[in-house]
Amino acid sequence: MATEKRILGGKAKELRDAYAELLEDISTIVVGQREMVESLALSTLTGGHLLIEGLPGLAKTLAVRSFASRVAAEFSRIQFTPDLLPADLVGTRIYNARTSEFTVAKGPLFANIVLADEVNRAPAKVQSALLQAMQERRISIAGETYELGDPFVVLATQNPVETEGTYSLPEAQVDRFLFKVLVGYPTPAEEMVILERAEGLEIKDDPRPLLKPRQVVEARQEAQSGFIDEKVKRYLVDLVLATRDPKAAGLPELAPLLRFGASPRATLALASASRAQAFLDGRGYVTPDDVKAVAHRVLRHRLALSYEAEADQVGTDEVVGKVLAKVKAP
Repeated sequence: MATEKRILGGKAKELRDAYAELLEDISTIVVGQREMVESLALSTLTGGHLLIEGLPGLAKTLAVRSFASRVAAEFSRIQFTPDLLPADLVGTRIYNARTSEFTVAKGPLFANIVLADEVNRAPAKVQSALLQAMQERRISIAGETYELGDPFVVLATQNPVETEGTYSLPEAQVDRFLFKVLVGYPTPAEEMVILERAEGLEIKDDPRPLLKPRQVVEARQEAQSGFIDEKVKRYLVDLVLATRDPKAAGLPELAPLLRFGASPRATLALASASRAQAFLDGRGYVTPDDVKAVAHRVLRHRLALSYEAEADQVGTDEVVGKVLAKVKAP
């Protein structure tokens, strides 16, 4: 495969090294969960949003808080509940009796990193307000439009098993998330480390900012300037097309399992995430391995399975795995 073998240097290397130090620092606080922590970094390097799915107690909030503190970013946490109102997210106008004027009280969405805890517990109007912020990077309050800061990343969590008092996320909103990360239980060795730290043997979390928001924006610009060879572009397009027409891709067994495949937004997300992955690995060019490294996270929430797949207990990860195994890499 012909490619532009560009290794990061100068400012790009300094920023990449700062990210590597940041990830290493967080690993001293968050035991395991490497994919989740790495996905936080990739989200800021793409400007995309992250959906984290996992049971309670798996360090989702701790990971997000630790990451935000180390990039010196303005951080806010919103606990989504069924009685939440759009104004609780975006803010509202408040009348000042002393001055006889209205002033705008901005909501928690006006931050660099927003943790939307249990995002699927909020009703449709709240989801709509969040969707506008995620897609347009701006918020409307009483007819006035306010631009959000840069960087702006929404990191949402949801519980995969509890359905009481929850609302299914609209497909349009789910598609706005760059990644969906599945957080599982730690290994026995990792759980021993967690236990030891809980007994007072842990390293104290006294974070020092390793990156400033301005540097995050600069790192994103460097990452997204990465080179993608035409053959690699064709490869990632073929991966997405295989989810839409599996028969044409030589995967007829997948046709009955899929109601619809990934949209063109998935193609753009795959390219952007692959560039960010290459940047973290210290390269200015994308390889097929970069595409494979992010494919499950980019595609798993963009595929709609049929009732037949659900009856056979086939998940989207299995479908993506078969696509990766069948579509030939350059």
